Amino acid sequence: MSTDPTDRPGVGTYLTDEEAKEIHKAFMGTFTLYVGIAVVAHVLMFLWKPWFTGGLG
Repeated sequence: MSTDPTDRPGVGTYLTDEEAKEIHKAFMGTFTLYVGIAVVAHVLMFLWKPWFTGGLG
């Protein structure tokens, strides 16, 4: 691969493939953590005060 920054693939990010994969891995890790926390919060909220009660609550 060339060291010329204008010769890199992508949409003008100037990242190498390794750098892009590292950033993607970090993003996916934090996104997975965020979604996990959101799921736990929704389950706890539903257990405390169900929002689908069928008109009984």
